[in-house]
Amino acid sequence: MDANQLSSSNPFGMDEDCTNCPDLCEARTEIAHGYGDVGAEFLFVGERPSPGADETGIPFFGDERGEAFQEILHALGFAGQDPGEKPELDNVYLTLLTRCRHPERPPTEAEIGNCEPYLNAEIRMINPEIIVPVGQRALEEIATEYTTTPAEEFDIEADHATEIRGRGFELVPMIDPAEVTDEQREDFLQAFSDLFGRDYRQTKGRRGR
Repeated sequence: MDANQLSSSNPFGMDEDCTNCPDLCEARTEIAHGYGDVGAEFLFVGERPSPGADETGIPFFGDERGEAFQEILHALGFAGQDPGEKPELDNVYLTLLTRCRHPERPPTEAEIGNCEPYLNAEIRMINPEIIVPVGQRALEEIATEYTTTPAEEFDIEADHATEIRGRGFELVPMIDPAEVTDEQREDFLQAFSDLFGRDYRQTKGRRGR
């Protein structure tokens, strides 16, 4: 699978007519595959598309929740101040456990399983240094796959803005930006400031930027 280096939207060419989850196919507006820099060192993973992402096909974008998230990306230097119609991102990639939204319920375990090959392919191709699970569901799924600690031992409130050593990646969990307090937001920005202030890169044969 080769990346389209010129496109931020679904650069790995994931199936845009996916029919793996019949209930979601009937409910969705757009499939929200990954978006961003294919050479990113930082990967943010949410649970499912927000209403705005369902309309635009871009994770963490298109509504108030997306605006709050984009403000954090701007503060970290990953995005411009005005994302316009589509955000311009540098050194960061945004993706989701499930790519389609049902307006009345969260995704089932089976639906997350159906989308898992998409997420695994993105992680494998990007090979990030830091994975940021956004919200409890994303934290549990990513922790199950990439740490040796049982998922039930993780709590997004307690683990927000902390560094967790994973298998091949470091995790820095994040409370949903629509729910974060001012203090929690500052804690997250400080955690990244600390990351930027040291050599967070691991020796795993990644390509240079």
